[in-house]
Amino acid sequence: MAGVSLFSDPIQAAAQSADIKPGDLPDLTIKEVKVYVAELGDIRRINSSESGEIASIVTTGGIEGNFTLGNRAPGTGFLEYAKGFCVGKSIIDLLPALAAGRGGAAGGRGGGRGAANMAARIGALRGGGAGIAGGRRANGFVGGFGYPNGMRLGSAAETNYHASIVDVCLWDILGKAVNRPIYKLLGGTKDRMLAYASSLHLATIEDFAPQALQAKSEGFKAYKIHPGGGQHPSGGVIPGYVGHIEEIRTVRKAVGDEFTMLFDPVQGYNLFEAIKVGEVLDECGYVSFEDPLPSTDIEGLIALRQRVRVPLEIGEFLFGIQAFAEYIRRGAVDIVRLIGDNVGGVSGSFRVAQLAEAFGMPCTPHNWGNAFDLAMHFQIELAMPNCYWFEMPYPQTLTDRPYIKQPFRIDSDGYVPASADPGLGVRLDRDALDKITMRIDR
Repeated sequence: MAGVSLFSDPIQAAAQSADIKPGDLPDLTIKEVKVYVAELGDIRRINSSESGEIASIVTTGGIEGNFTLGNRAPGTGFLEYAKGFCVGKSIIDLLPALAAGRGGAAGGRGGGRGAANMAARIGALRGGGAGIAGGRRANGFVGGFGYPNGMRLGSAAETNYHASIVDVCLWDILGKAVNRPIYKLLGGTKDRMLAYASSLHLATIEDFAPQALQAKSEGFKAYKIHPGGGQHPSGGVIPGYVGHIEEIRTVRKAVGDEFTMLFDPVQGYNLFEAIKVGEVLDECGYVSFEDPLPSTDIEGLIALRQRVRVPLEIGEFLFGIQAFAEYIRRGAVDIVRLIGDNVGGVSGSFRVAQLAEAFGMPCTPHNWGNAFDLAMHFQIELAMPNCYWFEMPYPQTLTDRPYIKQPFRIDSDGYVPASADPGLGVRLDRDALDKITMRIDR
């Protein structure tokens, strides 16, 4: 997009990418904000806090942008916030501020119950049981909830999830206005992403190898272990990290040496345990050790990175671009990880990806939640030159929702193909949504 800055003028950039004069765009003034409140029934929620609430922002020109309130902001006043922030204003004015990191989208106050929600999610996860990065090759991986003690690097309490949701909806509207998917507006040239199967926290040590083999048989080229309690189905209790070491070795033996493997204990270890597990990950050729320690322990992450070769994938529990800069500067990360809701939606995520790229690091958005969560992160991944994998919650049906027409699936080669649909690249099934909508809040 020569001559146009994406972050200073995303509207002009979008119009230029579609060969449309900005004056020929439909009226992009926001006339209405609403929330569809749907009954999800017995759908398996891979995040226990997921609600059936779907945000809707509608322009005077009749274009609707959507995103899930999902796991960050259900029932926390999004409607009131978005009405005050958006109604009567044009996205021509709103989106540039969000895209440039202003307007509270990342690091601004207004997160409300964010910190409590984050802490609850950690408890639920624990209870439920490549490029060159920092001078070390990422072993083929090319292509806490919490915040640092004593450092004001951006926190859940300071992150405005409402603004992140608005940002995603506005990008969805902009893509629909010019009939292009978001990733093309961001300059992306990829049309598919290689996927890895990402496990739930399975109950026993013996559960992982069969699932990894099943994923491999379906065409996946990689598998990520989210370890559970690290116990056998019978016998005495053993330390969890010892059971995890057995999982690491057992799965590697089952899938073979050529199959890509990743490991994510979700901040579950102390430094001693992380070193012991990391040494076995090195031995078994794993390509990612994700969030092994609480993100509050930046000194521990630095020490761990000096002891193991497996790349540390860090950032899922960081909030705002300033936090990532500090972890990169201090040598606490090899692969930058992000959750779009935590860092300002599409705009903030792309800025973090560019920061990682500037330091020669891969960047891996977190694909977890429902179909809208995957759609938002997929658009960013397709646009990022330093992202090489699509995380697919496994089994593949986990993210399906009745109100989304196109489920996310890998093709016969193990890739997730990009959708040609504009905006987020997913379409609401209106008939299905109407059947499960209990009310529409306005």
